[in-house]
Amino acid sequence: MDEVVNSSLKIVAGLPMYNEEETIGTVVTQVRDFVDHVICVDDGSSDSSARIAESCGAIVHRHRVNRGYGGALKTLFAKAREMEADCLVILDSDGQHEAADIPKLLEPILTDEADFVIGSRFIDGGGSEDMPAYRRLGIKVITAASNLSSDLDIQDTQSGFRAFSKVAIERLRFDSEGMELSLEMLEDAHEKDLKITEIPTMIRYDVPKGSNFTALSHGFTVLAWAMISLSQKKPLLVLGLPGFGLFAAGAAMALNAVNGISDSVDALVGPGLTAIWIGVLGLAMMATGLVLQSARNFIRHLLIKEFGLA
Repeated sequence: MDEVVNSSLKIVAGLPMYNEEETIGTVVTQVRDFVDHVICVDDGSSDSSARIAESCGAIVHRHRVNRGYGGALKTLFAKAREMEADCLVILDSDGQHEAADIPKLLEPILTDEADFVIGSRFIDGGGSEDMPAYRRLGIKVITAASNLSSDLDIQDTQSGFRAFSKVAIERLRFDSEGMELSLEMLEDAHEKDLKITEIPTMIRYDVPKGSNFTALSHGFTVLAWAMISLSQKKPLLVLGLPGFGLFAAGAAMALNAVNGISDSVDALVGPGLTAIWIGVLGLAMMATGLVLQSARNFIRHLLIKEFGLA
């Protein structure tokens, strides 16, 4: 193909696919202009997505049941390794992403500036057409939690438009089967010292999408994963600060109860007990956060000292 980015390298595009018969044909046809092979993972579709993708020239791998976004990506990475791909580009099957942006995502990889490239909506030059406000807010919250957890500075952790070098294809491993894989992948890349960068891209929202309920449920799942990861890596931040806030609130309530000592005893029992349990809960959270943070630092120190690992 004349427009393939680099004929000396094997460039593979991977598309997770679930009931995308309205758009998959167009997407596969457009993507083939920029890559050597297109792999579609049919994640338990009940429509004609697989047949249409194959007729347009894609290699289709079928899941018997729907495993989710993470399950589809794990299969795509496995197939890319089997094909000994030099670069893998992941994009959605619904036409959100511009196939013409593929060369931009591959450029930092081909020049050895990055191993993992994200097509970002939130850096200069990037954007999105008609992104719902709730979705933009949700992405910002998830991104903030993810960056706190991993010490990265990524502006768009939820973009599904990504490119990976051969090193990243070989080294990245992940467990999640759902949308939370987008964050697990970033953390794994960071822990393995892979070079990560963002490239501006435009993403469309005037394409057939799932329901708002599905989008919200995916968002809550990803946010929950980000907060659990953050609590594991920075327990003092997640538990200590809220614990201090609860302790301060309990102390303030207790002082207020003491100041009103001249009132009837019955009126003081309720607020007094509330102040006590809030204060105790706050102390418990602070203590738990401190113990977990100390344990994590101690284990990290042992790993570095004994095995040179972090």
